[in-house]
Amino acid sequence: MRRILLSFAVIAAFFQYTSAQAPRYSSVDPFIGAGGDGHIFVGPSAPFGMVKPGPDCKGHSNSGYNADKKVPLLGFSQTHVSGTGGGPKYGNIQVMPFSGDFDSIYQESARGEEIAKAGYYSIMLEKWKIKAELTTADRASFYRFVFSQKGNKAVKVDAGFFLGEPVKPDPDAREAQQFVGSEVTVVSNNEIRGYTRIRGGWNNGMAYTVYFCAVFDHPFNHFSTWKNKQLFPGKNTQFDSGDKTGAIAYFDNTAGDTIQLKIGISFISTEKARYNLDQEIADFQFNKVLQSTQQKWEQLLNRIEIDNTATQEQKIMFYTGLYHTMLMPVDRSWENPLWISDEPYYDDFYAIWDTFRSSNPLLTLISPSREVSIVNSLLNIYHRDGYMPDARSGNYNGRTQGGSNADVLIADAYVKGLQGIDYNQGLQAMLKNADVPPGGIEEKEGRGGLADYNTLGYVSTRFPRAGTRTVEYAYNDYCIATLAKGLQLDRLYDRFIKQSDNWQNLWRPYDDHGANGFILPKDPNGRWVDTIDCIVLNAPVKQMQYNPLAVDYPNCVCWWCAFFYEASSWEYSLYVPHDVKTLIRKSGGEDAFRKRLDTFFMKKYYNVSNEPSFLTPNLYHWIGRPDLSSTRIHQIIDSSYNTSAAGLPGNDDSGAMSSWLDFHMMGLFPNAGQSYYLINAPYFSKTVIHQENGKDFAIVAHHLSKKNSYIQSAKLNGVNYDKSWLEHQDIVNGGELVLEMGDKPGTWGTQVRPPSK
Repeated sequence: MRRILLSFAVIAAFFQYTSAQAPRYSSVDPFIGAGGDGHIFVGPSAPFGMVKPGPDCKGHSNSGYNADKKVPLLGFSQTHVSGTGGGPKYGNIQVMPFSGDFDSIYQESARGEEIAKAGYYSIMLEKWKIKAELTTADRASFYRFVFSQKGNKAVKVDAGFFLGEPVKPDPDAREAQQFVGSEVTVVSNNEIRGYTRIRGGWNNGMAYTVYFCAVFDHPFNHFSTWKNKQLFPGKNTQFDSGDKTGAIAYFDNTAGDTIQLKIGISFISTEKARYNLDQEIADFQFNKVLQSTQQKWEQLLNRIEIDNTATQEQKIMFYTGLYHTMLMPVDRSWENPLWISDEPYYDDFYAIWDTFRSSNPLLTLISPSREVSIVNSLLNIYHRDGYMPDARSGNYNGRTQGGSNADVLIADAYVKGLQGIDYNQGLQAMLKNADVPPGGIEEKEGRGGLADYNTLGYVSTRFPRAGTRTVEYAYNDYCIATLAKGLQLDRLYDRFIKQSDNWQNLWRPYDDHGANGFILPKDPNGRWVDTIDCIVLNAPVKQMQYNPLAVDYPNCVCWWCAFFYEASSWEYSLYVPHDVKTLIRKSGGEDAFRKRLDTFFMKKYYNVSNEPSFLTPNLYHWIGRPDLSSTRIHQIIDSSYNTSAAGLPGNDDSGAMSSWLDFHMMGLFPNAGQSYYLINAPYFSKTVIHQENGKDFAIVAHHLSKKNSYIQSAKLNGVNYDKSWLEHQDIVNGGELVLEMGDKPGTWGTQVRPPSK
């Protein structure tokens, strides 16, 4: 009996050990957010990987994927974005294995079992019983097609496919991609090269070209190329004449049941695509490539360790959130066709308006060296293109949604002490945004409405998104002032710290639902605007009354023409991240401000699925009630996030929704562009940040439970700590923040308010 008990003890210890040793990447579920409005990319990717091979489904979304299993699969293309809204981008160089119907270019299949993990995706193509497995390196993808039915086989390489193609060709389609040209060449009996050239998409970008080199592990017996839907058996090359082209490789039974295909891509040339392929996937060892990519993820996911007492669902949510945050932007260093530079080059900032608030700050904790490269890439773009982007895709800036928010990333890097950035050049790039009107290309870069802003002190109703632009420019100016002060440029500091008050120029003493004071429209003559003319076709009314809950898009004005971008005045009137103290005063004081926040959440004016209100649940900190911040945050997470395909509350926006979640699960939240993190009740008993500098910082919550969700007291490195925020340098130095938790609010964090201008 004792021997049996010992055996059980050994087995239990073994399982406890193996469970503790489970890799972090095994907690990543790429399907989270792939349904609903999340638009998550489910295929494999390396961290910040340039190539993203994945499934394209009929009626595809921005990511190419459709969570409805009834929707058939069209193939697998090599480039995708993740979590984006608006018009799609990419979906280039599609491949599709098939058997039978060899004379048809168009192929689709019902979808069987799908599996997605970090670095891996597979699906059963029910039509032909083909199992397709995908993995990837940074710039080359790898496919393994297992044919279960005997007979001839084929693999299609389509250089004409892309996402978001208009049903009918429309050269004026605002956010659709447009075909420009393509070319394919069968180089040998196992290699196909070519390119696709596409323009447009969400950012209305100029044409971009994706070159490819596809190599099979078996020689194909014969092939066909096509142009404009006509097959040409045995013809090696289809030159670019403005028509769609592609190739089909045919294999007989001697190829065996498994055909492997690796594809290198490049934005430079087919030769560079072949070089990328040879450098990254030298042979045909699928599992070797998979393990290499998973280890890249493990290295980064390991930077944040959460306690083993976390539930399985919490682990999956947290590490999937980290994973989402590192899918974009894309590292395309030495893959920029527009200029040659030794500086880092990143693309697919999609968009900084979404990512500056929490995604980039989270990356600063996980990998500050990567954030340095990203900021240097912004400066590289400024040096060559003239402006830093607020968004960029396919080598082209666009669009600007609100402010010039690359300014915030530079300020955030500066106040957090990131080294290796030329902050003097950074200031010049910020001043370009603040001083030079973009001149008719306001949706591409720079600050639209700048003439108004720099003369009137606000953006008037003669410019689109005037409310959003005014409040965001005010914060962007605060970020300029921060850097100018650090560089001891007093005159610049004085100018921009004053301009950071410009939000007050649109603050109107207006009563709504018990709250007083809102950001509201004003015309160029300084008159408040109460009525807006409806200009969209078939508008239900000719005019609409403008009030703090009014939403003028899309039924009255176009999406990009609204006074506020994707929000109401109730949301944006709480966006003064640098001067919450003045915001509270202008709202009537702390009691009135608490009632205002309570109304905001209880009336459901808060929109968890969009970025303008990311900081708002934390604003209770500034009235000495961090407990109420924590309560709101936990309510939002528990009701809006889960591990299902619809487990994100809106477009993930390049990791924005996911990074918001992860910060709050750790018990921190940044005020981007400033040096501190607000402290909230965490979800984990212990979180350890393993930093690049070799120093660990731990957040420990004693007695944490669903009931004990209130912070009673705190100690930082053994010393009593009464502040409700933590400086970035405290984390960098290493150490431990210990929170004592209880079942009701205490006095911690009630006496000292977080920083404010």
